[in-house]
Amino acid sequence: MDILTLNCGSSSLKYQLYRWDSKEVLAKGLVERVTLGGSFIKHYAKGKGNTTIEHDCPNHKVAIKLVMETLLDPEVGAIKSEDEIKAVGHRVVHGGEKFAKSVIITDEALNTFKELADLAPLHNPPNIMGIEAAREIMPDVPHCAVMDTAWHQTMPKHAFIYGLPYEWYEKHGVRRYGFHGTSFLYVAKRAAVLLGQDPFKTNLICLHIGNGASANAIRNGISVDTSMGLTPLEGLVMGTRAGDHDGAIINFMMEKENLTAKEVENMLNKNSGVLGITGQYTDRRDIEIAAEKGDERSQLAIDIEAYRLRKYIGAYSAVLNRVDAIVFTAGVGERGPILREAVLTGMEELGIKLDNRKNHISMTRDGETLFSTEDSRVKIFAIPTDEELVMTEDTYALLQGNYDIHTNFTYSFQSRDYVNLERAANLEEKYKEKPQLREVIAPIP
Repeated sequence: MDILTLNCGSSSLKYQLYRWDSKEVLAKGLVERVTLGGSFIKHYAKGKGNTTIEHDCPNHKVAIKLVMETLLDPEVGAIKSEDEIKAVGHRVVHGGEKFAKSVIITDEALNTFKELADLAPLHNPPNIMGIEAAREIMPDVPHCAVMDTAWHQTMPKHAFIYGLPYEWYEKHGVRRYGFHGTSFLYVAKRAAVLLGQDPFKTNLICLHIGNGASANAIRNGISVDTSMGLTPLEGLVMGTRAGDHDGAIINFMMEKENLTAKEVENMLNKNSGVLGITGQYTDRRDIEIAAEKGDERSQLAIDIEAYRLRKYIGAYSAVLNRVDAIVFTAGVGERGPILREAVLTGMEELGIKLDNRKNHISMTRDGETLFSTEDSRVKIFAIPTDEELVMTEDTYALLQGNYDIHTNFTYSFQSRDYVNLERAANLEEKYKEKPQLREVIAPIP
């Protein structure tokens, strides 16, 4: 059985084709600049390598057709017939309070996603466009939705209710929802394996750090607090998002710069974060290079981002009382030793002891690494996330009728014998170039 997963952003479409029976990725890729002009697809197929094809995609329907054409292409594709795809899983960023787990998409569910669009105006509309386009192109297979917010539906009320008029919550759903849930689910389950612990007796602080970033406090295997809020704007300093800030700034800047509320909101989402601080960079690698050359604002961006992360680790340590591990994931979390060093240095009193030599070796998306000292009470891991696998497994289980909320459901990657075949093969190749990587690969008890 082949399962296709789709993640539609406002101007992009990420996809993966997974063969369930052999547990392998057949193909994956990304269509960029959808709706913007100059669009193209970057495609990988097992045994056929990488391909880039320029193709205008004025909308997501055209982009999905391009994905299907590429998957079926005899030269670079992965399947011979569309009929080989038995289901499609879709990422949906915001499920509100309506969904605590993944669902098969019905017209009713799709209408609910549309109703929630006000809560995620930057994310749900492209998710919905992708779903509608894919259902039109592939009407005869089940389509499933995997919500980023579902993982956080276990948060207690005192963690998700704001100090605002309670009627705002009752009438408009104003509360903390949290995001990156699919990623947190994967790395939390894998961290429990690496610790040799029951996942529901494990306390973690997980840090998903990419262009978007959020922190998650996990007590006894379930989410109890997270840094993002009603929208993905709150919390950590991110690539282009401000994170935590004084809400009065919006009105202040409207008056000072004669801006509308929407214009200020756009600045907070798209022109703030490390981009706003440096004035030119979102890629942390560019920032680190500039800082090393003496650029003060780039160094300031590193210091601010690290400081905000430290504050959340401290706060969540107090929330959890006992922390078994700190987990870094996503692009920067997995491959950002300079930021990790800035975040974790000097936390010995919290039981967090960084082995900085191992930290700087730990730069890979193909292996789970451990870089705390041997006597550190709190383990420090970098665990490459795999949101596509979670989406695939949820979709398969929904088709089989045995899917349930994660506290009543076991994923394949919760087994100590689980192996990601593609990553394992890549890691063997990387050992040839960087043999010291073997020192930091986390052992499985």
